[in-house]
Amino acid sequence: MPVHPDVAARFPLLDGLVSMREAYSTPDGLAQIQRYETWGSEPPEVPTRDDAAPGPHGPVPVRIYEPSVDGGSRPCLVWAHGGGFVGGDLDMREADWTAREVCSRAGAVVVSVDYRLAVDGVHYPVPHDDVVAAVAWTRDNAAALGIDPVRISIGGASAGGNLTAGAALRLRDRDGWAPAALLLAYPALHAAVPAPSSALVAKLAELPPLFRPQAGAGHPLSENYLGGPLSTADGYAFPANAVLEGLGPTVVINAEYDDLRASGEAFTAALALAGVDVRQVTVPGLLHGFLNQPAELEPVGRCLDLMAGVVAEAGRHLAPETIGVRS
Repeated sequence: MPVHPDVAARFPLLDGLVSMREAYSTPDGLAQIQRYETWGSEPPEVPTRDDAAPGPHGPVPVRIYEPSVDGGSRPCLVWAHGGGFVGGDLDMREADWTAREVCSRAGAVVVSVDYRLAVDGVHYPVPHDDVVAAVAWTRDNAAALGIDPVRISIGGASAGGNLTAGAALRLRDRDGWAPAALLLAYPALHAAVPAPSSALVAKLAELPPLFRPQAGAGHPLSENYLGGPLSTADGYAFPANAVLEGLGPTVVINAEYDDLRASGEAFTAALALAGVDVRQVTVPGLLHGFLNQPAELEPVGRCLDLMAGVVAEAGRHLAPETIGVRS
């Protein structure tokens, strides 16, 4: 289907931007992105509190969103925002709005992770380690957080999808633990994104330059995250390079108009070949980063319903030993 008309009408707000790195790492670019993402609506009001998880590089700030249901048996989502590894924070809509919507719709505790960004000399594995630490802290403090330890899902958007998939792999290998579900929204799973299909190429040609892959541009976001060439990427840094057997149930959500859709589709196929329980969904008419847009935009609302449903149902009928929960 064509780009959603309400989204297409906002494209002039992005005039002059040609790269995601510029958009998220310069004040002017970030201001343009914020104008593009400002819709005049608000997410649900839910109680929040800030905390921190201990990590190998220092405390990892987290924001905890509390549903109205009583604690003890509540599901949980540990969530990581996107931003190309160089931008984003707990207040961006992809973090805060998504957390509020899932918390409200699923009756779930949401732990949003403020991982360190790959700026000012920070590179892999620091952001990865931060997300691993936040997930492990949530798991190990399930009782104090009022959540059911077998109903912990983890997920993220774009770079956050990379980081939570990498965290799931690390915790599988280190602790023999898997989340009840892995929820990846338009994730960046390959250091070099696979070539898009001809049909996807045609769709991308309809978009502003910011959302189109630039010929000859290389892979600056991946190389910046790695702090070196793509050849240094292991499976924790870019999960497409990993052995995927034993990864828990996974849902991959792609945007129809997104060059990273090729990454999500290829990763889904690899998961299926590895015997992982995987489901792929393509959200029609929307672009990369659509979780920064309001639930009133109908495809976004339906996607949030899907995400909340996954979180609410994941692990509901499992015994702790089924998914490697540690006592």
